[in-house]
Amino acid sequence: MEKRLTKLIFGLLVLAAGLSSCDSSMIIGQSLPSERTPTSTVSKSSKPAEFAAMEESVHQQVNQYRQSRNLPPLKLDARISEQARIHSQNMASGKVPFSHNGFEGRVKAIAKSIPYRKAGENVAYNMGYSNPGKQAVEGWIKSPGHRKNMEGDFNLTGIGISKNAKGEYYLTQVFIKGR
Repeated sequence: MEKRLTKLIFGLLVLAAGLSSCDSSMIIGQSLPSERTPTSTVSKSSKPAEFAAMEESVHQQVNQYRQSRNLPPLKLDARISEQARIHSQNMASGKVPFSHNGFEGRVKAIAKSIPYRKAGENVAYNMGYSNPGKQAVEGWIKSPGHRKNMEGDFNLTGIGISKNAKGEYYLTQVFIKGR
């Protein structure tokens, strides 16, 4: 039987009057490092067909959860998904640790095409599950910090998923409140 593993982390970046603060203090089993790395170390990300359906499924599951809380759906945006996908690919390849490293850079890259008021991020990785996306969403719902992002005052989202040779799935969901 294959080992089953799920880890989740979340972060929330709020910009006010040009200042930013980051609350990304929750990771199961350890604290997050405070340093940030560049936006991406992978120059271009692709949307492999095997992950396209999973990313859409995660989007639908999050919107179903939001609907159950009488919240408006999040619109999936390809520009945000691109940044989420790059981060998932970088974590899967070991170029960055499983973390929010580079979150501020991802948000800055998104801001080049989408003016925003605030941003948040949920990250998960798991292995050994038949439906890694569903497992991540269920874990996020059970976690107060992740749930806060899922229920937050956001209107846009992007989702990126990647898998490494060990069979570990890395999922990143970025939440944006556009202006």
